[in-house]
Order: sequence, then structure tokens, then C-alpha cells
Amino acid sequence: MQLHPTRSTFHVAGAGLVLVVAGIAMKIAPAVAFGGAMLIAVTLGRALALVAVTRIRNSGFEMVWSSRALVVTAARNAEVVLEAELRNRGPGDIRGVNLRAVAASTLECTIDPPSIDLPRASAVRFVMRVRPKRVGHWGIHGIALEVRGTPLGGEGLYEVPLMFANPRGIEVMPGPLTAMLHTARGGRARRGAELGSPAPLAGDGEHLHELRERAPGDAFKRIAWKASARRGQLLVREMEREERDVVWLVLDASVELWAGQPGSAPLDIAVDDLSGFARRHLTKGDRVGLVILASRMGTWLVPGAGPLQAARIASALASSASMVDADRCELDELGIAARVVEHLRPLDPRGLSDMPRHNLDALSARAEIMRSRAPFAARVPLATSPRDTQLRQYLASFGIEVPPRTSGERDKSEGMLCDILEKIAREKKMLSSVVHVWAPLPGEGSRIDLALRKLRRAHVALRWTMPIFEPSLEGQKGSASFDSALRGAVRLRVKAARARAEQRLRSVGVVVRPTVLSKPSIRLAPPDAPEPSVPPAP
Repeated sequence: MQLHPTRSTFHVAGAGLVLVVAGIAMKIAPAVAFGGAMLIAVTLGRALALVAVTRIRNSGFEMVWSSRALVVTAARNAEVVLEAELRNRGPGDIRGVNLRAVAASTLECTIDPPSIDLPRASAVRFVMRVRPKRVGHWGIHGIALEVRGTPLGGEGLYEVPLMFANPRGIEVMPGPLTAMLHTARGGRARRGAELGSPAPLAGDGEHLHELRERAPGDAFKRIAWKASARRGQLLVREMEREERDVVWLVLDASVELWAGQPGSAPLDIAVDDLSGFARRHLTKGDRVGLVILASRMGTWLVPGAGPLQAARIASALASSASMVDADRCELDELGIAARVVEHLRPLDPRGLSDMPRHNLDALSARAEIMRSRAPFAARVPLATSPRDTQLRQYLASFGIEVPPRTSGERDKSEGMLCDILEKIAREKKMLSSVVHVWAPLPGEGSRIDLALRKLRRAHVALRWTMPIFEPSLEGQKGSASFDSALRGAVRLRVKAARARAEQRLRSVGVVVRPTVLSKPSIRLAPPDAPEPSVPPAP
């Protein structure tokens, strides 16, 4: 059990220290005695609070969720309401104030009511409202509160963080795809062709194209008997079908593009924009594929159609925010182990007391056992050793944040983007018709011009959306003038670089699609807006 001093504790200790120093300097014995009593009260208050909280916890002070579901799926910026209750099975009364959630920084959590009174042998319900600000798999790990009502005074001087052994996960999906996945489905199954652009073509379909004379080989089920009786000759129905697009969505998810406040970073906007395009094309019946890249290939999702493909795309976008891989994380194996110990100790029945210190092999084995209680089934991350893999997978399974890599991966991402575009241009089994790219334009020395020429020779229309940095550069109220000037200079530099990149893309026939922003909130270009059509190069 660990108690942490509150702000009031520092105020009382500071006042007592000032009184002691002033009394010694001015030779006032009562002031020295009073200041010393304040310092002794702070010290004894910690011991009394520790005894009281230990007695409360041993007697059965616990928190339980009202729902048994380990994972709650929500759209980004959509409020999620979770209900829980605190139970006091002990003989004494408890008063808890300043209730707050211990959760990932990408989750904006509030607890209502912020203060509760727990008589002995009672339970009190509270509501936790969660507003996720970034797609991904994030965890709610516990709550913190200040225990009041300790014996002999000292109320509010110390707080105890309560970690519950039944963690919950929030699976945050992009808004447009979440709405599509929750829409009722049914009716007749429809199947379209896999190649080309939308156009009515003769063949088996649902729309009548024309009535014509029956030719050898026409099936009897296609004979229009009533029309044949009126004309005196056999006529068959020629139906009409539509070809479907094969669309590739390419997203650069480098760690640099996650910079900024959660919810306003360039990749936060790009993920919402991409999911809107995916929903639009899937609703039309097109086949949509997804590629997520960084310094290496992250996701290669072959084109598909229907709600199942929408679920795959949403899941891949949620995984793109993960920084747990060794090449995207700033922490080494020791740093990862420290985070695992911090989270694992309240979940372990013995509190890791039986585990030798600095024994990473025993820690990884214990973490692998406790991972069965995790809310998420995380993929196997990239790591430097099998032990490091188990530790990183534990963090990903519980939705624990890790700091991103500070050095970035821009250079490798540019080369990977060129390789992916060339691979799409070489695809023969399923010819592409449209490629949407959300990424910064690679530099002059890259192979991007060669990749673009290969796409145009393959008669593939290319759309490019540049990252939006303006929302992440917005300053807070009351910020220093130097910071405002610095952000203004960065904003001008980003604007100039974007203008040069857009001019370079247009010179090679690429459609540059702007993202429209409106204040005070971010407004993406509507996903159903018509796109400018560019005929493929001959």
C-alpha cells in the first residue's frame, strides 16, 4: 500500500518549516514548538492514514464494474458511459473525495459524483464518462481518490491510488466506419465485377438493358414470355451490370505524424478522412484495399467489399496508433519491464513479493500468465528478444501507452512509400483503378517520380492528400509570446512546403485533394463529395 502526499500536505509542511526557521531566527520558542508540531502531525498523519487505509482494504474495500464486458467499442470523440460501484465491507465509515480515473492520456475521463460517502457494509454507484480522442486500443487501469475520515485528524493530507484487478479496454474506431458497422444489414446479396471503373455493361445483372431476339446459347430463363407472345417471336432480356472500382487507400503512419495533442495530430485527421473514403467506396460496392506503412510495412489488406472488409479496415486503423514495437518506441527492454512491473503489481495476488528483483525472465513468465485477463488480444509486436516480445505484448494487451520514438522514421518511410506504389502498379491479379494516398510527399532524391509514372502507365488514377498540421500548432490561451511566434514560423514553413509539394504533384498529373478545416472544430471534407475526374494517361 502506497500513500502519496497531496498539495495540502506540502502546504502544511511548508508552513511548519517556515515557523520553525522564523522561531529559531527570532528566538520565539512557542513558534518553534508550533511549527515542529505541524511537522510531527504531517509525519504521524501519514502513519495513521496508512493504518486506516490498510484496515479498510483488508476488510473489503473494492471496486467492481456493472458490466462484464472487458472491451467497449466506441467511435472517436463519442462519449462512452461506464457504471461501477465502490463497496465497503468493513465496520467503519469511509469518505472518498476527488475521484479520478487512471487511464491512457488519449481518453478524457470524468467521474460523477467526484466525492462519495460509504457507510459500513454498503455500496455506492458512480458513473465514469469516457471520451476517446484517438483511435486505438486504450486501457482504463484504475481510479485514484483521497480517503477522508482518518482517526485523530489529518484528513486530506494523503491519497491512495486504487488499482482494480478487473481492467477494462476501450477500442476506439474511426467515426464513419463505426457508423457503417452498426448499420443493420440484410437483403439480397449483390456481386459486381472486380476490374475497371463504374460503367453499365451488358450481362447478368438486376437492371433491364434491352429486349432482343433470342440467339443460340441464350438460357430459357432469360426469355421474356409476355413480350414474345405480343411480338410473335422469342425475345430475351438483356440485363445490365455495373463494374466496380478497385481502390487502394495508402496511409503513412510514421511516429512524426502523431505529434500534437491527441485528437488534433495530423494522423488523427488523416485516419478520419481515410475512413470516410473507405465507407463511401464500400457503400458503392467497390473493392477497397488498405496499406499502412511507416519505416516498414505495417498492414497490407487486399481489396475486398462488404461489411467484413469495413471491419478489417477499422481494426487495422485502430492498430496503427500503437507504439509498442521496438522500432517505434523510445523505451528499451528495461524501460518496458518497469512499466510492466508498475501495472502488474496490483493485479498479481502476491503483489510480486515472491519474485526476485531485476529477474526479467521471471517477470516475463508472470506477465504471460496474467495476460489471459487482458481485455485485448494483441498482435505479436516487433522486439529484440523473446522476453522483450512477451513484455511488449503484455502492454499492448492491456492498452498501456508507451512513448514514441523521438528520432523519427521519415527517411525510411519515404522509401517504403515508393516501394508500395510500385508494388500496386505491378499488381496483375486485381488491377487497380484508383489509389488514394495520405502522406507527405517524399523529397527530390526519392524514387517517387518513377513510381508515379508506373501508376499512370498502368492507367491508375492517383489522389494525394497532404497532412494537416494547423490544428496541432494551435496555441493555448495565455501562452508565451515566444511560443506563439515559434508556432507562427512553423506554420508558415509548413504552408510553404505544402505549396511546393502540391505544385510538384500537379505537374505529374496527380490530383491533390485538400482537406477543409473550419474553426473551432475540425471539419473534414465530406466523404460523399464528388472527386475531380482525371483521365488516365494514354
